[in-house]
Amino acid sequence: MIDISHVEPDEKIKIIVGAFSQLYAGWIPTQEEDLNLLKREDWELSFKNRKIDRILAEHVWEHLDEEEGRLAARICFDFLKPGGMVRCAVPDGYFPDKDYQKIIQVGFSKPTAYPPAQHKIVYNYNLLKEVFESAGFEVHLLEYCDEEGNFHFKDWNSEDGFIYRSKRFDHRNTNGEIRMLSLIIDAQKPLQ
Repeated sequence: MIDISHVEPDEKIKIIVGAFSQLYAGWIPTQEEDLNLLKREDWELSFKNRKIDRILAEHVWEHLDEEEGRLAARICFDFLKPGGMVRCAVPDGYFPDKDYQKIIQVGFSKPTAYPPAQHKIVYNYNLLKEVFESAGFEVHLLEYCDEEGNFHFKDWNSEDGFIYRSKRFDHRNTNGEIRMLSLIIDAQKPLQ
């Protein structure tokens, strides 16, 4: 359970799921033991009758299998305000780099990660979009590679959820060359 008692009734609730070391002003960082994406009761205890404005998930969904990803999307949908949004970033299964593809494969676990969690799925833009649409979201693609490995970018506001592993912010991307990126979407709950 997370404590949101410090969030004023008229203040936006913005949370980071699987935050690890992410600390951003105005955002509430959570870990699995605080707020489990798959346990509706965690969400009910934490938010009660309050609705969330923004959810940020950077490299979290790949640690859920497809069925778990769909369940997590439904739970997020239920606890968001109309017009609220999940910004989700995952490794991109269509990024045409052999070394990158080796480290994102199913079963990969970064040795320095805490807690160590293996990748259970490799997403491409079609699958990730469909997972969130199946929960009722309208999905907007922000950064992704298509089936031919071509990179697509739609400008996005980092105040709606900062993604470090992105074209703009990852320090490994220099001189116009993309060495590391994420498939990034905004999944928005319709206003009605």
